[in-house]
Amino acid sequence: MALFEAQTSADDGRAVVSLTGECDLTVRDELAAVLLAAVDSAPVTVVDLAQLRFIDSSGVHGLVKGHHAAQRKGRRLHVVNAAGTVAQVLEMTGVGRLLAPPLNGTGPAS
Repeated sequence: MALFEAQTSADDGRAVVSLTGECDLTVRDELAAVLLAAVDSAPVTVVDLAQLRFIDSSGVHGLVKGHHAAQRKGRRLHVVNAAGTVAQVLEMTGVGRLLAPPLNGTGPAS
């Protein structure tokens, strides 16, 4: 299995980016390119972290960069299914809360 993989698909009018493996400085540019393309392709981008085992500050920065790009376009980017150390990093940095899907049933987690 590759150390990092990002796959994008369309689901119910939104872009879903599934990240697998380890997200660190070595894949920073790939992550940014994938997220920016997803943000350009749909009003809502959902980043599924279920298969992500590791994320460092470069990965967190990429997620925030994607979020800012979405905001500039009047769009949204959310992360879902973070677990283990990935969830801990997102919680410690506040990015988990920043990128959490809405709880009102209209977001990607519904």
